[in-house]
Amino acid sequence: MAELRIAIVASRFNPEITERLIAGAQEALRGQAVTLIHVPGAFEIPLAAKQAAKSGRFDAIVAIGCVIRGETAHFEYISQAASNGIAQVGLETGIPVTFGVLTADTDEQAMARSVSGPDNKGYHAAEAAVEMVRVLRGLR
Repeated sequence: MAELRIAIVASRFNPEITERLIAGAQEALRGQAVTLIHVPGAFEIPLAAKQAAKSGRFDAIVAIGCVIRGETAHFEYISQAASNGIAQVGLETGIPVTFGVLTADTDEQAMARSVSGPDNKGYHAAEAAVEMVRVLRGLR
C-alpha cells in the first residue's frame, strides 16, 4: 500500500500525557505522511478533525487527548462530547477517525496507558487508523 496521509489531531491539555500519546502514534505511523494539528483541549478535537477530514488531504485522522476525572461533572461532559463528536466525524465524512483520547480516573492510569511502545494507546489508535483505511478501501 502506498504511503498514507494521516492527521493527528491532539489536545494540548495534560501535555505530560498527550505528548507521550503523540509519540506513540508517530512511532506506529513511521513510513506514513503525518501532519500534527494541535487544539486546546479534548472538546475541540471533533471540530478540527472534521475540518481535516473534509479537506481531502488525509486518508485518516487520529484523535489524541487525555481527560482525567476531577471533583466535578466536567469530566463526564468533556469525555462524552469528545467521544460522540469524534465518532460523528467519521460517520459524516467517511474518513476513518480513531479514538486515542484517554479518559482516566487518575494521573497514574493515564501515565500507564501512555507508556512507550506498543502498549501506548496513541500507538493503538494509529494502528487502527491504518487498518481502517485498508478495510474501507477493500469495501469500495
